[in-house]
Amino acid sequence: MSAIAREAESDEDIERCHPVLHQLRPHVPFEGWLERVRRQQALGYRLAFVEDDARVVAVAGFLVRENLPDGVHLHVDDLVTDSGVRSSGHGELLLDWLKSLGRREGCKTLNLESGVQRFAAHRFYLRHRMEIRAHHFGLSLDEGEG
Repeated sequence: MSAIAREAESDEDIERCHPVLHQLRPHVPFEGWLERVRRQQALGYRLAFVEDDARVVAVAGFLVRENLPDGVHLHVDDLVTDSGVRSSGHGELLLDWLKSLGRREGCKTLNLESGVQRFAAHRFYLRHRMEIRAHHFGLSLDEGEG
């Protein structure tokens, strides 16, 4: 595997990440994608990707942040490998890249949340020594909701 992981900084790199991230977040259309990422970057969001043979094959959206329970930590919002190349080492390469970046930036932990239905992803995280430390709860704030 000649794949490399790096941060997406240019508009072109950010746009190239969309097809893979769209597999995890199908509700996020390409239209407005670049502008949405740039808005989130102003709040600390960053994108990293793995490229293999000039093709984006894995993507992670993350932030370095600080809170009371975890101190300074790397929080992964999005982590996905292209469905056509899963189990080829690209996800592991990206996770290792994220861990190294977190250490360089003074993070004490790497945290992520994963949808309860993503069983294969959970096996991947557990295989990489991640622990289930919390449950995530959500409440819709749309009008008409409790």
